[in-house]
Amino acid sequence: MIIARNAVELRAALDSNTGSIGFVPTMGALHIGHRTLIERARKENERVVVSIFVNPTQFLAGEDLSKYPRREEADFKICQLSGVDVLFYPEVSTMYTHDEVSIKAPDVRGYILEGAIRPGHFDGVLNVVMKLLNLVHATRVYFGKKDAQQLTLISQMVQNFFMSVEIVAVDTVRESDGLALSSRNVYLSKEERIEALKLSASLKRASHLVIQGVRKSDEITKVMLNILEPLNVEYVTIVNRRFEAIDEVLIGDTIVLVAARVGTTRLIDNVWM
Repeated sequence: MIIARNAVELRAALDSNTGSIGFVPTMGALHIGHRTLIERARKENERVVVSIFVNPTQFLAGEDLSKYPRREEADFKICQLSGVDVLFYPEVSTMYTHDEVSIKAPDVRGYILEGAIRPGHFDGVLNVVMKLLNLVHATRVYFGKKDAQQLTLISQMVQNFFMSVEIVAVDTVRESDGLALSSRNVYLSKEERIEALKLSASLKRASHLVIQGVRKSDEITKVMLNILEPLNVEYVTIVNRRFEAIDEVLIGDTIVLVAARVGTTRLIDNVWM
């Protein structure tokens, strides 16, 4: 496995070979969910690149940039064991300069739900993903469905800017008890982790209601909110895959989303239908 810490080293590592490149961009603190993305990339490409970069521009004032978990040694081992060919560890100075050109998230879809609670967050996400894709020149890039709004906006960016990369969406990986894997789960106490299961439980109930024939969005979200009590719920909503609010579930074009704080830890989860 080759380690690259700047653009010159990355290009040298990639130019020495040909063939398809599967790319998994991450912020580190790798877990089984990341390994699933890497394994999928490994199966579908001749080479696999993983980036680890805690992107400062997607953190808002007062958020946990300085506290975001960093485990370089463990991440290195996970990548090595997963068959990663190139591990890219860029510095902030590699990724950003002063007074540079940037792109902006769309005015509507970039500023609802996650974008409403964290205004400007998706500007930072899209800028860093654009940079990383231009550096890696990936054939395919892999994202988890848990960050559904992020995935949708990145897909729109690739389409709007005519970028020649395939976006591969991978199902959310969960613990045996249903909790969606997240790097932020390490912040949960034992008691809070039990409370956090209400997110996945509410989504499971939503799925069962749809299977039983319930289609009205307001009926489903009402049941979910009852399950989520007494958590500090930021939103429970049902949208289509273009992130437009819908009154009724349409199988094959619906995402049910929830965001809540468990203690001081903010968690998101969803189910695609």
